[in-house]
Amino acid sequence: MQSELITKYDLRVPRYTSYPTAPHFNDSVSGEIYTRWLGELDPATELSLYFHIPFCDEMCSFCGCYTKIVKRYDPVKDYLGALLAEIDLVADALPTRMTARHLHWGGGSPTMLKGEDWLAIMDKLRSRFDVADDAEIAVELDPRTATDSYIAELEHAGVNRASIGVQSYEPKVQKAINRIQPYETTKQVIEWLRAHNITRINMDLMYGLPFQDTAEIERMVDLTVDLQPNRIALFGYAHVPWMKSHQKLIKEETLPDAAERWEQFTLAVERLKVLGYVQIGFDHFAHPDDPMATAVETGDLHRNFQGYTTDSAPAMLGFGASSIGYLPQGYVQNESPLKAYSQAIYSGVLPVARGIALSTADTLHRAIIEDVMCNLTVDLAARCAEYDTDVSTLDGDMEKLKPLVDDNICTIDGHTITVTETGRPFIRLVASAFDEYLDSGLGRHSKAV
Repeated sequence: MQSELITKYDLRVPRYTSYPTAPHFNDSVSGEIYTRWLGELDPATELSLYFHIPFCDEMCSFCGCYTKIVKRYDPVKDYLGALLAEIDLVADALPTRMTARHLHWGGGSPTMLKGEDWLAIMDKLRSRFDVADDAEIAVELDPRTATDSYIAELEHAGVNRASIGVQSYEPKVQKAINRIQPYETTKQVIEWLRAHNITRINMDLMYGLPFQDTAEIERMVDLTVDLQPNRIALFGYAHVPWMKSHQKLIKEETLPDAAERWEQFTLAVERLKVLGYVQIGFDHFAHPDDPMATAVETGDLHRNFQGYTTDSAPAMLGFGASSIGYLPQGYVQNESPLKAYSQAIYSGVLPVARGIALSTADTLHRAIIEDVMCNLTVDLAARCAEYDTDVSTLDGDMEKLKPLVDDNICTIDGHTITVTETGRPFIRLVASAFDEYLDSGLGRHSKAV
């Protein structure tokens, strides 16, 4: 039955780390509008801060991120200067000195920064924001370039969570995706992290990569669990060479087909659960005593550009080229070209390239989609009441769910939608029924499973 569902629903839909999703942002949102939105924030609002470091020393063939390959440090140093200036511009636009409770560095590879850079950034942030004493300060770390002394500098800067990309431990797969990272390297870095009191460890695994099979997936899961990370993310490789030209280096005939991807995914999920991890949504897993596992039980799980999270901040401010932020009024995304990004900042203008202002309908649909993605259920009548909207306006969306109900992917009881365990892997399809923008962006998304 499930193999039939995979064939039937082998579709491209968003991951719903935002709503509306990024392909629907437009140039109607400018730096001037973002400045106004920042000034309108409630001074009591706690903030989440995201920093994009768009540099790597080599390109991984599977990568879907915005990054630049550099062999000299000068471009990184220049970028850091612009980033520090952007922090000042944003802080100046806020109504007061505000509290930051979550700080996250992504890339590219944030660990392209030197140790002293981390201290410079944190000094700047603490001069412009009240960084909470219990703030989560998280860094995406490349184990291939990390050293014991470098991790000591991260500890000194206040970093307390590290996210490590693994993808695969199999040499043949690593060669095919141009990321040579032996298991021993990853293990050593995790030991260094814990020795330096960075004990909150996330690990990212992938299925659907070239030459992967179920035996390699099982070995990958077992080796990862041996390292005892707090959280594990299990991502399906998104092959989108029309968007990321370097992915053309991956030969399509080496990729598993839909049925093989499904076998890899289900094996990994079941193995992680057998080994004691709690499934979060459809692609995250947490140790039972991790706050994310608790958030599932209390209904406090959220979803943002980092995936599933316990971060409940109503505003995330994005810094750096291509970074995306959100506020109650809408989403903003910075310029991607480094030159355009820097020129805007040094002209005294926030470097916003595009975004989208949220309507009441957008905010309602975003809440519904987050309920589905995080809680596997949503009470449409209750959500509509919050937004003073007649629930009958969702009749068309509910109609779209009928084939999914027939296939036991979800159930409908009055106006309550619930995703079944059978349907958990297809949760994005259930959420997509409430996506009013979807038809105009189908070609830009990854496969549902």
